[in-house]
Amino acid sequence: MNGNDSSSTSRRKVVIVGAGFVGSVYAYALAQSGLADEIAIMDKNEDLARGQVMDLAHGQAFFPTVSIRVGGPEDYADAGLIVITAGAPQKAGEKRLDLLQRNAEITGGIVDEAVSRKTGGVILLVTNPVDALTHAAVRRAGLPRGRVIGSGTVLDSARLRYMLSRHCKVDIHNVHAYVLGEHGDSEFAAWSMTHIAGMSMDEYCPACGRCRDWKAERCKIEQAVRDSAYHVIGYKGATYFAVGQALTRISAAVLRGQNSVLTVSTELEGEYGIRGVSLSVPAIVSREGVVRVVEGRLAPEEQASLEASAEILRKAAGG
Repeated sequence: MNGNDSSSTSRRKVVIVGAGFVGSVYAYALAQSGLADEIAIMDKNEDLARGQVMDLAHGQAFFPTVSIRVGGPEDYADAGLIVITAGAPQKAGEKRLDLLQRNAEITGGIVDEAVSRKTGGVILLVTNPVDALTHAAVRRAGLPRGRVIGSGTVLDSARLRYMLSRHCKVDIHNVHAYVLGEHGDSEFAAWSMTHIAGMSMDEYCPACGRCRDWKAERCKIEQAVRDSAYHVIGYKGATYFAVGQALTRISAAVLRGQNSVLTVSTELEGEYGIRGVSLSVPAIVSREGVVRVVEGRLAPEEQASLEASAEILRKAAGG
């Protein structure tokens, strides 16, 4: 039996590579969620991995039953989901694309090992710059399309929803919004896909009457979303709580086969007129990873922003 046969894959087994801030907070959120039956944590610092596992395991009386242990490369073979958080962290004032060379070798080696073990699971890249590293991993892995994805702008989209919910005084669960493109400085809010109660924001906000100039206000909100990570890093050195929650949401889509629409980073093959680059657009995510890119109609200025973002990523990858 091939190691990448679905019958040899433990669909609720998650391997987390990287036991630092992001990896450990994600492991904590995942354990609390009840999504996984088994969580294997790996890190080049083996003592760190052991410590994180012990700390999490001591709290097992307080969350759903799950096996939490230190993992090894052999765990790739039957994992349903492999989440790569390992890499150098983004420093204060540093752009995400500045991390490319430092982290490409780290993530590339992990992907090579997983593929050599004939993994049948989905590989989820989290390490920054996530889009460029996802694209390199896609090419390196040679797996079916959609099996290698990045966390993309799932968190950025959540930030946009949060800021709109505060601005409009509406429950965040009733705000529907997407940030598209690069997870970085060229990302943009797709206002044509943003709505509350079925009303576009350009309709809702004038009717709400909370702001005098909605066009100006939305520019401020979009920039605040774009700068969010820089502010958090400046205040406390790293972002990890919200990204851990975002990863748990992606994990639910994969482990439960939910067919969820999420703005993960995925390679485009002509959708939105873009080819040969990985970035975030709405996509249906399930057990096999991305099963379909949802090709909606963007406003002309949004389409131009998506193409500009793709070009930035293409140049960063040397393409």
